[in-house]
Amino acid sequence: MFSIRKSSTELNDASEPRWHFPSALSPEAHAEWGLYRILKYMGLHEILPPGAGKNRAKLREDIEKYHTAYAIDFDDTDIDTLIARRPDGLAFDKDKNLCVFLQYTRAIDTNEDWAEKKEQGKNDRYSSHLGFINHLSHREKSGWKASQTNFTTGVRGSLHTNQILTRLESLGVKNTNTREAIRNRTVQKTLSMSDMILKFFFIALSSKTDWTLQNLPT
Repeated sequence: MFSIRKSSTELNDASEPRWHFPSALSPEAHAEWGLYRILKYMGLHEILPPGAGKNRAKLREDIEKYHTAYAIDFDDTDIDTLIARRPDGLAFDKDKNLCVFLQYTRAIDTNEDWAEKKEQGKNDRYSSHLGFINHLSHREKSGWKASQTNFTTGVRGSLHTNQILTRLESLGVKNTNTREAIRNRTVQKTLSMSDMILKFFFIALSSKTDWTLQNLPT
């Protein structure tokens, strides 16, 4: 995510960076924003002073109204999940009022449609968030539009090259060589992670002691 932030050089009409990635803090760290913080950033939900004790109640009420308006079945658990779940990253274009949920996923790439199935699962996971945000935006006449962009890589290094390059470009990474470099690093890091997991797995299999599995790095 930080690579995208660093490489997103597209400018807006004021010659300022078009895209902002507030959750990408550094190459090693990122902040996963929850629904409260996302809505506050977009100006779609009033955040009362600490201690007021009304933020969660107001947000829950708005979520209930959203589900009722679109005849979507829900219960308290669904609301709790909606509030607690956080996307991997976020991109904002404040000039065009665009909010993009960013999801990076490694998947088992043995079947032909592995990427499509994984992306559909990710889309389903955050469809309620996007629907709710767009509902509030329409209600408040703010003009914000929320969508989702996925970056899916197979554990054996497979990916849809044209798809990932196009998605990088849509987030302001306009340099062709930079997009290709990000694609290459993504594959390399995925293969490195898979290699490390396999090594630990075989260490565990060959060990005759009970504590090995418990002491492997996570």
